[in-house]
Amino acid sequence: MPASIRGRVHDLPAEVVMRSKTTLLCPFCGSLHVAQVLGDNGGISYVCTACGHSWS
Repeated sequence: MPASIRGRVHDLPAEVVMRSKTTLLCPFCGSLHVAQVLGDNGGISYVCTACGHSWS
């Protein structure tokens, strides 16, 4: 997670920080805005709706 985002975590309410530890985060930008998508071959992939990064 970029340092600029990590620093903001301390400014968030505790319930948001706790939820983010159990929620999938984008490995590129650290956003919580991640969608789970079904691939063509039946596999599961993820896409960050904040930055567009995708991974499986």
